Amino acid sequence: DAGSWTPTTDLNLARDYHTATLLADGSVLVVGGKLGGSSAEWCDPVAATWTNTGSLHKGREAHTATLLNNGAVLVTGGLENGVYLASAELYDPNYGIWLATSPLHTRRYAHTATLLANGKVLVAGGANRNGYTNSAEIFDPATKTWQVTGSLHTARYLHTATRLPNGKVLVAGGRDSSGNPAGAELYDPATGQWTVTDALHNGRIHHTATLLANGKVLVAGGNDTNDISLATTELYDPATGHWTVSGALNTARADHTATLLASGWVLVAGGSDHNYNIFASAELYNPVTGTWIATGDLGAARF
Repeated sequence: DAGSWTPTTDLNLARDYHTATLLADGSVLVVGGKLGGSSAEWCDPVAATWTNTGSLHKGREAHTATLLNNGAVLVTGGLENGVYLASAELYDPNYGIWLATSPLHTRRYAHTATLLANGKVLVAGGANRNGYTNSAEIFDPATKTWQVTGSLHTARYLHTATRLPNGKVLVAGGRDSSGNPAGAELYDPATGQWTVTDALHNGRIHHTATLLANGKVLVAGGNDTNDISLATTELYDPATGHWTVSGALNTARADHTATLLASGWVLVAGGSDHNYNIFASAELYNPVTGTWIATGDLGAARF
């Protein structure tokens, strides 16, 4: 309500390109990242303290971390000292340990991982030594195995993936094999196939995508074809399959975060631009008016 930020206890390790996952008990699990390696730690939000937990089998950055319905966290892919990973592992919050599981069929980093309505996880796209991939696969927590599913129409990485209220997954943007921002497509879990949908008004990478309470998806910021940072935002309506332009951010930014608040508003924080400025600024999106207002700055600029 005050629109302000309060410093909390520092992480045990400085890290970037890590993941942060809200667990079922309200604590937050932070995993890996550059400098973080195979380490993991969790934050108790009441005591505001960080505690080291079990070490990953692989150090990794630019990986994914997905909370499963059983409370475990699935970590997939990423990079370890420049090596593209196919490995995956599961964090058991009851014992604070990591369990190796079946590897992905395709090595990848900067991909997406999306929890489906049936409790399985869709992993899509990413990059490896062969370039960008259009492959996708499904993890089944019951068998702890992966199954190849339909391929994306466009190979891409640094895209976003959002599960819609109808159960389909919207993949938007990212960089394609020609180095240009990619379009959008939908994954249907019932058929295992992808369908091209309406193109974004602005091709973009390093953007965010947030599912709003009204079922639409807000895409904000990022970089365009020329790696120029964008202030533009747009909304995807699953009912029509079209994008509409929404209000512009006060600050053009990429590599920021976007978080849906309990109020239904969206908080965008930090990020950077094409001039290598790193931001401490934050702003709020009002889904009723489609406008952004500035809110309190972060204590530290970050992207």
